[in-house]
Amino acid sequence: MKVIAFAASNSSTSINKQLVTYAASQLEGINVEVLDLNDFELPLFSQDKENQLGQPALAQAFLNKVQSADALLISFAEHNGSYTAAYKNLFDWVSRIEPKVYQDKPVVLLSTSPGPGGAKNVLAAAEASMPFFGAEVKATLSVPSFYDNFDPENGGIIHPHLNDKLVTTVQLLQ
Repeated sequence: MKVIAFAASNSSTSINKQLVTYAASQLEGINVEVLDLNDFELPLFSQDKENQLGQPALAQAFLNKVQSADALLISFAEHNGSYTAAYKNLFDWVSRIEPKVYQDKPVVLLSTSPGPGGAKNVLAAAEASMPFFGAEVKATLSVPSFYDNFDPENGGIIHPHLNDKLVTTVQLLQ
């Protein structure tokens, strides 16, 4: 089994990348590839740009990664209550190549933020919309107050109850 994991953020210090990397490490015996959205940076999508550029190779490369997976693990950062511009832009380009971006694959959705909301708004938006784009959402989990609940030095969830919830949620991909 192969899982593609990524944070829907392009921040070099992304807490969602830390979370998704840790979550992916809990899938024992599974081939997991953690992607960095910075490797798929594209110009701002518009129909004019699409007419000018066609289908960019980086959009196709991202779609190829998704197509190569048996399942997906995604952690969403929240910018002003919504998706990050980096994720939304990549998604817009890829969806023009293949509207069913997520290829009817099982997906677990995560989110975190520094505050107590844990990026629940963007997580709810993703859970509601992703099935229209071919995602079979198996579960979602918001991790609130990242800096109170995650130990960056050890790369894991501090509180046993929350860690157990994360492990149980991620294992639904197996």
